[in-house]
Amino acid sequence: MESSDRGMGGVEMPSTYPACRMCEKGVLIPLSDYGRDGAAITYKAWVCSNPECGFHIRIDNGEISRGTRVSESTK
Repeated sequence: MESSDRGMGGVEMPSTYPACRMCEKGVLIPLSDYGRDGAAITYKAWVCSNPECGFHIRIDNGEISRGTRVSESTK
């Protein structure tokens, strides 16, 4: 991956993203979040850009989970 500019917290952002192996149509887009203490968690999840696919992979409390559908939160 080539890097082009700096995003959240000065972390280098890739200029290209990996292809989704589930649908082979979209790319995996990184998402970041904030921890309980307000610290940035860079690349906490990766979500397919193809809305028909919905594949995602994420890290929660040090465990990796993946799925085939993304649903809206009730929060």
